[in-house]
Amino acid sequence: MPWRGMSLMDQRLQLVTDYRTGFFTVTELAEQYGVSRKTVYKWIDRAEEAETIVAGLIERSRRPHHSPQATDRALLARLVAVRKRHPRWGAKKLLGVAGRADPDRAWPSRSTVCDVLKREGLITPRARARRLGHPPSVLVPITAPNGTWTTDFKGEFRTGDRRYCYPLTLRDGHSRFVLQCAALLARTYADTQRRFVRAFAEYGLPDRIRSDNGGPFAAPGVGRLSRLAVWWMRLGIVPERIAPGHPEQNGSHEQFHSVLKADTARPPAPNARAQQRRFDRFAHEYNHERPHEALRDQPPASCYTPSRRALPATVPSMEYPGHFDVRRVSSNGCISWKDTAVFLTESLAGDIVGLEEVDDGVWTVYFGAVALARFDERHKHLYGLGVTVGRAPGARACRKL
Repeated sequence: MPWRGMSLMDQRLQLVTDYRTGFFTVTELAEQYGVSRKTVYKWIDRAEEAETIVAGLIERSRRPHHSPQATDRALLARLVAVRKRHPRWGAKKLLGVAGRADPDRAWPSRSTVCDVLKREGLITPRARARRLGHPPSVLVPITAPNGTWTTDFKGEFRTGDRRYCYPLTLRDGHSRFVLQCAALLARTYADTQRRFVRAFAEYGLPDRIRSDNGGPFAAPGVGRLSRLAVWWMRLGIVPERIAPGHPEQNGSHEQFHSVLKADTARPPAPNARAQQRRFDRFAHEYNHERPHEALRDQPPASCYTPSRRALPATVPSMEYPGHFDVRRVSSNGCISWKDTAVFLTESLAGDIVGLEEVDDGVWTVYFGAVALARFDERHKHLYGLGVTVGRAPGARACRKL
């Protein structure tokens, strides 16, 4: 009701008073007060029916006077009594016992019994485990080749021999150049890493790799780091992950998948080897022949150049500035801190992390140049950070500590 200015009660009193002067019609009052004619009639009638004007203008409860479908209170009381004798019995068990004892009664539904038990304080809310928060990664604008590569698994499908095919795709985000399009038989770390090794050996290393939050790109624990992401970081590559439920943040790659599916998987090939040949032909045509609108109708190969950063012969470890407190992550994903085990992630098992004190008893946890979390040693709490580059002076990769 769009009453204006004063309180609702003052508005209603003024409306009834104006009506009783006889100078205004109902239509004029409705227009003046910005309400419907039905509303004006309602308050006039209520003011006339009540003993006093104020009593008639008080808002009434909308609760129905009679509820023919309401459950018999005696039945609910019986169920509550059984629950008090058996505190661990749920609504389903209570109804089962009551139904067997008195099958002719119209017992309420399970949801109604649950509501009654909650209202009576007989259900203790289950304590939820505290989850480590992970703000989304900061997505850096893509402005040059090899600045950001994008990767994903296109939805799996069965080939003609009824085996599943898991297409892994990897592109340069700036030029849209297809770096890998592989028909994998499983989404495992080993199979995925082998394909990335091929891409790194042929095209060099990017600055960042953008992916979604599924495996093997992400995993539970601090920073949602997976073994694959840790390997990238040891190579000096920052993992970027889109926000959960927001595929549009990797929209160009998603659109590429729709083209790939239409051209190579409808219908699928007889087997994985034949499917891979289709992917190879598609990637060559996409890179060297197919015009791309975002590239002024030029093919991606005309805009892409390999990275100058070559894949090293051995994967470096990490070292940190002298003022950092250094810890090795155990096989169970924990670090030891003043006789307390602090869980980070099993993906970092065997690796070295550095902690920099940023406030009294508050430390930032780094893996190489990447800030992963904030640790409060007084409360033994670990707070997740987005995977962002926060290079401390002197933090770099080295071959061996």
